[in-house]
Amino acid sequence: MTTLEDAEMNTCGPELPAMFDGMKLAAVATVLYIIVRCLNLKSTASPPEVVYQETPLSRYLFKTCPMLTKEYIPPLLWGKSGHLQTALYGKMGRVNTPKPCGVRKFLPMQDGATASFDLFEARADHSTGDDITMVICPGIGNHSEKNYIRTFVDYSQRQGYRCAVLNHLGALPDMELTSPRMFTYGCTWEYAAMVGYIKRALPETLLVVVGFSLGGNIVCKFLGENRSNQDRVACCVTVCQGYSALRAQETFLQWDQCRRLYNFVLADNMKKLILNHRSTLLGLNSSNIGDADLGRLYAATSLMQIDDSIMRKFHGYSSLKEYYEKESCVHHLHKVTVPLLLVNSSDDPLIHQSLLDIPRTLAEKMPNVIFALTQHGGHLGFFEGAVLFPQPLTWMDKVIVEYTNAICHWEKNLPACQRSSNRNSNACPQSTGETLSG
Repeated sequence: MTTLEDAEMNTCGPELPAMFDGMKLAAVATVLYIIVRCLNLKSTASPPEVVYQETPLSRYLFKTCPMLTKEYIPPLLWGKSGHLQTALYGKMGRVNTPKPCGVRKFLPMQDGATASFDLFEARADHSTGDDITMVICPGIGNHSEKNYIRTFVDYSQRQGYRCAVLNHLGALPDMELTSPRMFTYGCTWEYAAMVGYIKRALPETLLVVVGFSLGGNIVCKFLGENRSNQDRVACCVTVCQGYSALRAQETFLQWDQCRRLYNFVLADNMKKLILNHRSTLLGLNSSNIGDADLGRLYAATSLMQIDDSIMRKFHGYSSLKEYYEKESCVHHLHKVTVPLLLVNSSDDPLIHQSLLDIPRTLAEKMPNVIFALTQHGGHLGFFEGAVLFPQPLTWMDKVIVEYTNAICHWEKNLPACQRSSNRNSNACPQSTGETLSG
């Protein structure tokens, strides 16, 4: 005889597995939803948004630089996440990194510091037949031995460019400081010394100025500081710079896009770099750094705290606000008259969207400026690929060379008088601002 308990068991038994299966399905669906959201898989590839003014040069560039108007396609499974693009760049720099051979040059500075840069000769003739040198400024704490720099240099050499790469003061692990200061956010002294050396040693070479991240701020500030700094410069390209440290300060403390976490990681790396040179920074009589400053450095958890306790004191700034104000390129950009390409990514977790109003407004007002904003790419990532594995060369590497090639051919075809007296003579006073977007 069947009991009531048996009946209940028979009734509930089949429902329990079904309920557990439903929970598993819901859990899988939740995980998939999170993956799709985190990897931004629903986002579609699109061309960069390009802000520019209609001029003869811009019309020429859009015909000869198809990468500015065609889709940038990142790897399907992870390339649409700015965090993964940034993390992959930060972890390995590039895939299958070449090792170009160069010569290291040392330049004594007036304050006793020793600047250094690596010079890599071209491995082919440039398509214009001219002698052209890229003068490259890497990102924060970087140097010529970084993988992303090596990859870009190797590619540029094969396209006929000589490359000079600045090693930020204090960044090379095997080179001691000879004065009590390191590189800062906007100090142009070492970069100016490298460019001056190239101009003296190679009086016939044409210069192409390239800056990555913090290096973009330095090169734009350098060009705008003095009109003579733009002599023999064909063009300038910067990638993933922030334009104004003062305006970026508050955004870098926010948790939006995990920016506060990136701030902590960058601060930790910067802290290690400074502590590697603590004996020099403390030991010289002319040093502005004391034991109390190093004590605050140990406790620092953000770049702003490090800048306030250490970095601003290298140049005697009285406050963090003054340091950021004086060392940002935003006050010099409008004085750059050579062709200028400013590249950023919308999903760069380090650069807040509000900072992109600076290059956008500049491109709307100045006929020599083009601002290209990609939807994907992260911070200095810009990996390309089909599904999973990225290509050795990135969109960033290729677009810089393509733009530079176009400018060099444009320069080559200008009348001699325009070439020597006014490199920006193509700018049309009656030009109108336009925006291209995908």
